Amino acid sequence: MAQNENGSSDIVPMTPPSGAVVGTGVVPADTFENPGLPPHRPRVTDLDPKKKKRAARFVVAMFWLSVIGSLFAIFAYMFFPIEDGNMASVRLNTLFMGLGIALSLLAIGIAAVHWGKAVMADKEGVDERHPVRGTEETRARAVEIFKEADEESGFSRRTLIRGGLIASLVAFPLPAIALFRGLAPMDVDPNTELKHTMWKKGLRLTQDPTGTPIKASDVTIGSAFQVIPEGLVDLPEHEKLDAKAKAAVLLVRLKPEDLNWTSEQRASWSYDGIVAYSKICTHVGCPVALYEQQTHHLLCPCHQSQFDIANECKVIFGPAARPLPQLPITVDSEGYLVATSDFTEPVGPSFWERSTS
Repeated sequence: MAQNENGSSDIVPMTPPSGAVVGTGVVPADTFENPGLPPHRPRVTDLDPKKKKRAARFVVAMFWLSVIGSLFAIFAYMFFPIEDGNMASVRLNTLFMGLGIALSLLAIGIAAVHWGKAVMADKEGVDERHPVRGTEETRARAVEIFKEADEESGFSRRTLIRGGLIASLVAFPLPAIALFRGLAPMDVDPNTELKHTMWKKGLRLTQDPTGTPIKASDVTIGSAFQVIPEGLVDLPEHEKLDAKAKAAVLLVRLKPEDLNWTSEQRASWSYDGIVAYSKICTHVGCPVALYEQQTHHLLCPCHQSQFDIANECKVIFGPAARPLPQLPITVDSEGYLVATSDFTEPVGPSFWERSTS
C-alpha cells in the first residue's frame, strides 16, 4: 500500500514470484532452472584398486561366515538337544540355535549391503518414461541393461562373490530343515502311525490318570470315564505322552435300547450298553471331553463339533468330517473291561488318512 500526492492511499498490486500460484492459475516458471544432480564423488574403492579387492574379499568372507552360522545352528540342534523336564537344555538349544541363525542372516545382510556400496559400479542413471508396450528396440535395450548390470555388479566375473552368495543362500534354510526334521522321525508316516495305538486284544481299560482297571459293574448308566490302556502309566514320560495322545478313550454307559447300530459287528463292539470312543476329535485333534448325559452328545470345546454316542458317534454339528473311531470292548473272566482289538480306523484329524483311505 502507498500514498499519492493528496495523501490518500492507493493499493499497488504486487508481482508474484515466478512459478507462484495465484488464484486458480499458475504463473509460468520462465526463469526456473533444473539444478541437476550434485557432482559425483568417487568412492575410495573407485580410486584405489587394492581397496576394491579388499572390499570384495570382505563380501566373500561375510557370505562364508553366513555358511558357518547356518552349520553352527544345525550342530547346536544336534549336540544340545531338548530333554524332557530339563529347562536348561531348552535354554541352551534356543540360545545356540538362535545365535547361529542370527549370524547367518546378519552376515548375508552385511555382505549384500557392502557389495552394493563398495564393489558394484557407482554411477547415476536416468530412466526415461515410455509406453507400457515396448518396441523391439526397447526389448533389445533391456537385454543390454541386464548385461550392463551384470558387468557393473561383477556377478558373472567375480566368481568368489557369486560362489559365496550361492553357498550362503543354500546353507541358510538348512537350520529350518533340521528343525522340521525334529517334529517326527524320518521313518514315521502319519498315515500309518495313527492307524495303530497301544490298544490290543485283552488289554484292560484303566482310569486316567491312576491306571486303575475298570470293571463293567463300576460303570453306571449316564456315567463317563476318561480311559487309558493298561500299562501306560508305567511308560517313560516321553513315551507316555505320545501313547496317550493317540490312545485316550472316553467310556460311557447308556441303556442298551438307546444304542442304534448299523451292523451286528458294530453292536458286538460294546458290552451291555457300555461303549468306548476315541477322545481325539476328528477335526484337528482336540480332546472331546464334554458329555451331555440327557442328549448323549459329546462336545469338542475347540471348534464346537458334536457327536451322537447313541448313533455310533456320528457328527451332528461342527466342522468334524467323520465319526469318532470306536474301540471294540468286552469283559474278561474277572469282569474287567478289555479291548478286543485296536481301533479299526485312524484316530485323530481326518486329513491324516486322506491319501490311503
